[in-house]
Amino acid sequence: MIDPTGAAPGLRERKRLATRRAIQVAVLELVADHGVDGVTVDMISRRADVSPRTFFNYFASKEDAIVGDAPDLPMEAADAFVVGQGPLLDDLLELLDESVQTVIVDRELVRRRRLVLRAHPDLFARRVASMREYEEGLSKIVERRLAEAPAVADSGDDESSVASRAHLVALVVMAALRHAWAEWLDDDDEHHADVLRFGLRARMEASIGDLRRLVSREV
Repeated sequence: MIDPTGAAPGLRERKRLATRRAIQVAVLELVADHGVDGVTVDMISRRADVSPRTFFNYFASKEDAIVGDAPDLPMEAADAFVVGQGPLLDDLLELLDESVQTVIVDRELVRRRRLVLRAHPDLFARRVASMREYEEGLSKIVERRLAEAPAVADSGDDESSVASRAHLVALVVMAALRHAWAEWLDDDDEHHADVLRFGLRARMEASIGDLRRLVSREV
């Protein structure tokens, strides 16, 4: 996980991330060549230059390595969002940015995974399920913020109404995140200033900005 203080990861963390990435690259390369059933943990370990024991320190199965990690919602960032005083979408952008940093954000790796998952609907379904859990977690955090907002408290809205609004916010913001993710993956201009300087963060800002402009006026 990325240090919430913004400090660069230490040597041990960099090695851990490098090993985790190597395992994922290895399994995706092998599956592309041999199919899921034709790949074993021993094959993955040899390709990644790790022992099978090390493989299982990182992933419970080859399928887990193929699907990869869903983003996490860091507790400190979530708590900061709940008590945030800024515009809701702006504060959500900061939370999402912190969240995305909890996984390996590597366009080459993500592109490889996308190709494999498209060819294996059962694994794609597992990835969708993990992202749905993430969405539900985000909805709960938004619900906490809305429930504690003075305007909501004074309105007399019941818990079900607040939960419904929070779910709507989470759905819409997740759609914007997916849009940003797709734009980032499909951007082939490696010299584009935004890609070099900000990468996915810039795409997230652009998608949230477009969403804000669209909902603030009739189109």
